[in-house]
Amino acid sequence: QVQLVESGGGSVQAGGSLRLSCAASGRTFSMYAMGWFRQAPGKEREFVATIAASGGKTYCINSVKGRFTISRDNAKNTVYLQMNSLKPEDTAVYYCAAGTARDPWEVLITPYEYDYWGQGTQVTVSS
Repeated sequence: QVQLVESGGGSVQAGGSLRLSCAASGRTFSMYAMGWFRQAPGKEREFVATIAASGGKTYCINSVKGRFTISRDNAKNTVYLQMNSLKPEDTAVYYCAAGTARDPWEVLITPYEYDYWGQGTQVTVSS
């Protein structure tokens, strides 16, 4: 069992930055691929970024490339999402998730591949 707790959300103006953190419980954090998803009002949950269990591979959607960076610190059981140059369309509740990968370099993209979810943290970007 893994429990995930997100933090770092808030309200910023367009062009600003936020860093989301997701702290995981348990001793097996380093065995899980981690991901960030977001859900805007009235929209479906959307994949944002993922990082392999080893930290050696990442993947993100085109709309955040060059602006968002996913990273992890397995010693601290924490995954991060650094968000720069924020836009109003980035406004959403952001969720982190943990999934069992087939190997330490696999990234997981669909929500169905993830086993555990955090409660979410609100990010609001004003123009």
